[in-house]
Amino acid sequence: MNGRTRWLGIIGYPIRHSLSPLMHNAAIEALGLDYCYIPLTVEPRHLRSAVNALQRLGFRGFNVTIPHKERIMAIIDRLTPEAELIGAVNTVEIQRERLIGHNTDGRGFLRALMEESHRSVAGQRVLLLGAGGAARAVAFQLAHEGVKKLLIANRSLERAHGLARHLRRSSIGCSVSVLHWMGKALNKSVQESDIIINATSLGMSPSDPPLLSSAVFKTHHVVYDLIYKPPRTALLKQAEAAGATAISGLGMLVYQGALSFEIWTGRRPPVDVMREALRQAIVP
Repeated sequence: MNGRTRWLGIIGYPIRHSLSPLMHNAAIEALGLDYCYIPLTVEPRHLRSAVNALQRLGFRGFNVTIPHKERIMAIIDRLTPEAELIGAVNTVEIQRERLIGHNTDGRGFLRALMEESHRSVAGQRVLLLGAGGAARAVAFQLAHEGVKKLLIANRSLERAHGLARHLRRSSIGCSVSVLHWMGKALNKSVQESDIIINATSLGMSPSDPPLLSSAVFKTHHVVYDLIYKPPRTALLKQAEAAGATAISGLGMLVYQGALSFEIWTGRRPPVDVMREALRQAIVP
């Protein structure tokens, strides 16, 4: 690092779990760029002042994670159409004194899903667990790509209905329904779905209760868990045992990060290098 080093980072609360610095700094080193990416703990009450400080300190940009993805929209100068449609920001680009809000989560998710499942989502029936910032990005990307039916289940029905209304107002072509967060309803909905996506935090801890019954999975199912640590959650283990295609959130993390990296630096990052840095960090 020197006086010419350009700064990147990620803000969240908490932030110590984030692996983004590992993959971004690995890409920076591989390309020989004079950048440095750092994790920054930012409490919600300090969000505006922290972002102002990053601008004053000459940051080129930063990622945004829980719980700031939606709240930061209020202090962004300009949103890309994608971020505005999704209603959440995961990447901020600083152009002089202006903050440009992007969302790369949806495109990162789709690229990973198609790469690992070898199938298009067009015409598919999807069960989405969760309605937070990441779930919103996934939902809009799926709708944009032409899924036939989208079922949304969330512990807060109000939040799930809010996402469904937002999707319908956006003139999407797919059917959108909301489910109660109950075992019987969820398990039945799996049988009516082709793709099951967990966009909640349930599964990060070994003590978390199972999301679904093991008996509901079939070989035709694609089960995608946005969680990447642990690399194989209980949900994915259940899916694998049933012969279904099980996909962890590692690919989404890599590809959404690669898109952010390109926004900030104008360079395509070495995706393989980023993925390997993450694998080394999460595989026991």
